[in-house]
Amino acid sequence: MSIKVKFIFEGVGIVIGELKPDKSPKTFELIIKSLPFESTAYRWGDEVYFSTPVSTSEENAVEVVDYGVIAYWPPGSALCLFFGPTPVSRSPNEIRPYSPVNVLGKIIEGIDILKNVRSGVKVRVEKA
Repeated sequence: MSIKVKFIFEGVGIVIGELKPDKSPKTFELIIKSLPFESTAYRWGDEVYFSTPVSTSEENAVEVVDYGVIAYWPPGSALCLFFGPTPVSRSPNEIRPYSPVNVLGKIIEGIDILKNVRSGVKVRVEKA
């Protein structure tokens, strides 16, 4: 069972993602139960991240992700949307989070909008 979610970035646009429970079922359930919520987005290289009302630990966490991955970062209680290299990536094609993340799903629409998100932008996350 997958759930589609909308990330509504105020004044910027909407990104649609699909979350699945297969890689991080506990984290998936906590995030879905927390919807909807609002937060403030931040940029870190080609990653947009923002805090969530959820607090949980690593769950099948990975050190490198694919383009378009939506993940939860335990130390910051944050959702992360990855669309390219970060400051700690070891090559131009590697997408490396600051520390291991719990993979939740993939961006399925509007990924190019993330390039226009600046730190401080309000974001609302809700079921699509």
